[in-house]
Amino acid sequence: MNSQGVPEPSADLLRLATAVRRAALGLGQSSNQQRQQALMAMAASLEAHGDRIVAANAEDLAQASADGLAPALVSRLKLDAGKLAGAIDGVRQLSSLQDPLGARQLHRELADGLVLERVTVPLGVLGVIFEARPDAVIQIAALAIRSGNGAILKGGSEAKCTNQAVMQSLKEGLAGSSVSADALDLLTTRAESLALLRLDGLVDLIIPRGSNELVRFIQDNTRIPVLGHADGVCHLYVDQEVDCAQALRIAIDSKTQYPAACNAIETLLVHEQIAPIFLKEAVPAFQAAGVCLRGDEASRDLGVEQVATSDDWSQEYLDLVLAVRVVKDVDEALEHIRTYGSRHTEAIATVNHDTAERFLRAVDSSGVYHNCSTRFADGFRYGFGAEVGISTQTLPPRGPVGLEGLVTYRYRLRGEGHVAADFAEGRTQFSHRDLPLGTE
Repeated sequence: MNSQGVPEPSADLLRLATAVRRAALGLGQSSNQQRQQALMAMAASLEAHGDRIVAANAEDLAQASADGLAPALVSRLKLDAGKLAGAIDGVRQLSSLQDPLGARQLHRELADGLVLERVTVPLGVLGVIFEARPDAVIQIAALAIRSGNGAILKGGSEAKCTNQAVMQSLKEGLAGSSVSADALDLLTTRAESLALLRLDGLVDLIIPRGSNELVRFIQDNTRIPVLGHADGVCHLYVDQEVDCAQALRIAIDSKTQYPAACNAIETLLVHEQIAPIFLKEAVPAFQAAGVCLRGDEASRDLGVEQVATSDDWSQEYLDLVLAVRVVKDVDEALEHIRTYGSRHTEAIATVNHDTAERFLRAVDSSGVYHNCSTRFADGFRYGFGAEVGISTQTLPPRGPVGLEGLVTYRYRLRGEGHVAADFAEGRTQFSHRDLPLGTE
């Protein structure tokens, strides 16, 4: 155990991880059709066992209510028949997407008979740790199988019954396909999730989905690469040149359509010249939607009732709470976002094309939008089928991480007895001629 209390993996966990890695090696060599059929079998099994899954979720929800779980977490925890049906549709959509494996990214003749190619391949085994999101089990498992990766998942204890019911259904589906059910597994204890961080050599990427504290702890306590985001402090800036009715509709949707999501706005920035007109309509509209507004002095003079403290500007509420600030121009809005944003998703509402383009270029976030809701920052809505998480890091993958973010590439070089000495001594020359990409 290290100084942070991370235990060494148990013998049982090592056996589980070894089995997942072995299955992942075979999965990575499977055909596109085999992986497509595996996803269809998973979807069919989820559908067949829908009542069992919903009943398990009801058990988790009852326990969450008894434990006084926060409303935002309860909202994420819920997996009713409608939400389950949507998740199953996502699995089927994912099966129809283009195969992410075996894509030739580079095809080059280095010399006569010596040909180089760069081809996409799976990462290997994903370790995914998440909180209160049982539908994430479905999304992550489907993305892993489609991209040829094994996956070890650990959900929050508040979703234990649902996660187990979902994983059982997924593995039963795989059992009827040509893909090994060992490619997926579920951890159930906190000790196992901590020990997962010590499985370098068996796990290739850790993906945390949860609180700032969870992500920071994982980043500080593993040698395995970590992909994820700690906060979703998203902003909407309402410019002076704006269609107020359109901007208000965007603002309401960005905050209230699903406030527990990381892509919901937490701060509304309003240009001082439009603020009296916009906030006159916006304040009662937000209040009618049940949103608690906390504002700076200028916004409170225009109807916002509660005082915003310095902490509010960097707060991820994940609830019907919104910080409001009046700014003098787009420069002040950009500076506020640079200071308090988490590089997740930011939006501008304006009819001025030049201002919009400047905002889109200046904001260093994984998603920057013009005249649309921040709630579109989602793998399913991007057409990825689903997402394994959202990354706010600068290096790729960035934003919603779908299939393309779960593959890497390998260089393959084919020759006819070529040796480096011939080139070093001038007997053979490099041609470096690009060839058509085609297929493998």
